[in-house]
Amino acid sequence: MNFPDNLLYTSDHEWIRIEGDIAYVGITDFAQKELGDIVFVDINTLGKVVEKHAVFGTVEAVKTVSDLFLPVKGEILEVNPIINDQPEKVNQDPYGEGWIVKIKVLDNDTSDLMNASAYQATLNLG
Repeated sequence: MNFPDNLLYTSDHEWIRIEGDIAYVGITDFAQKELGDIVFVDINTLGKVVEKHAVFGTVEAVKTVSDLFLPVKGEILEVNPIINDQPEKVNQDPYGEGWIVKIKVLDNDTSDLMNASAYQATLNLG
């Protein structure tokens, strides 16, 4: 499994890449493998301010639907247009073309987020 060092991770298996006051959010490689084939991503918070750890949407796989939690407080600026027509991109490239939302960061408190090695340690993959 892949855990890029330039990202921060949540215990709910989201990742965030912060670039100044803009950030990209998606689900981790571990999460997409656990969910299985993703068939739909539903983001109903476009243009809204979402609190840290609040649900900003859902991801639907063949057998389950899972909530998506925002790692930091932010305004949802954009939903990845690729995943509307090709939700499988979340499975194929979760850290690249399969990102889910772009946000304006309104509170940059990342103290409870994990770096790649800390996140990997929580997964007990050994």
